[in-house]
Amino acid sequence: QVQLVESGGGLVQPGGSLRLSCAASGSIFSINAVGWYRQAPGKQRDLVAHITSGGSTNYADSVKGRFTISRDNAKNTVYLQMSSLKPEDTAVYYCNADIRTTGRSYLSIWGQGTQVTVSS
Repeated sequence: QVQLVESGGGLVQPGGSLRLSCAASGSIFSINAVGWYRQAPGKQRDLVAHITSGGSTNYADSVKGRFTISRDNAKNTVYLQMSSLKPEDTAVYYCNADIRTTGRSYLSIWGQGTQVTVSS
């Protein structure tokens, strides 16, 4: 069994910062690409940031220059550092990871999501 757990969300004022974490656990052989997504009420789930196994990154235009995705492979954890937050960043944030299990299978796993609310 493999699972992802997001944490670090909460209420923050405009201009503030938060760091989200996505921790993987279970029968993991390797974690390949990981993406952070967000979903606001009434909208579809959209990609925010993406990181490959080699550390290459890309970002949605709406967050470029404000958000940074990174990974700590020793901890099986991916982070999303969010700065200069705006009310329009309010959403549930999810991580998704492509994982190879110790049993040689391949999985695409979603976390449960963490709420980020940007409001004064």
